[in-house]
Amino acid sequence: MEIDINNLRDQLNEKLEPTGWKRVLAPYINGLSFDHIMNTLLDNVNNGRRFTPMFKDTFNAFIECPYKETKVVIVGQDPYPQLGVADGIAFSCSKKDKAEKSLQYINKAIDTEHTDLRCWSNQGVLLINTALTVEVNKIGSHYGIWKSFTEYLFETLNRHNKDLVFILMGKKAEEWAPLLSNMKIFKVAHPASAAYRGGEWDSKDVFNKVNLELEKQDKICIEW
Repeated sequence: MEIDINNLRDQLNEKLEPTGWKRVLAPYINGLSFDHIMNTLLDNVNNGRRFTPMFKDTFNAFIECPYKETKVVIVGQDPYPQLGVADGIAFSCSKKDKAEKSLQYINKAIDTEHTDLRCWSNQGVLLINTALTVEVNKIGSHYGIWKSFTEYLFETLNRHNKDLVFILMGKKAEEWAPLLSNMKIFKVAHPASAAYRGGEWDSKDVFNKVNLELEKQDKICIEW
């Protein structure tokens, strides 16, 4: 399998431009680190290791949440590893009729039945994972591949967007807190941890706390 990386780059920049994210991400996307990510993913595919979500969906979180409207950032770990579930927006599973376990716990916390979280993205909530892809059925397999991108993104946001509210869900997300020194941060357990234990997710009040913080900033609260 062969892919024209320059063509992929051009397509991605074209998608990001209307949302304002092109200006933010272009220094990375147009550089060698992005080439390395693409080549690594291609090598994996050529060696029989498929990844999810599909590349066309990988940056959906940015495409659905315009840069200038972003006020909350929710950071998870990595996408749902099952083929055909992840849609490029962390915790969202718009391709399914039923929410995945992590989202079920989030839904229970706020008394909703979401599967498609574009309804949050369109209110200014950027939903991303510390890795934007994952090898099918192999949790945590792409953290290293996306590390430089995540580092670039968080350092850039921390430098230029000092009023963002971050929810770091889980230990992998919390590891990035030192790069977010200018941000208001809430650290909570990943909802998947409750799924594994079979108990309650003990972080359900975080959504109310985020809205209280937005009120302090005279911003419109999120309709979770």
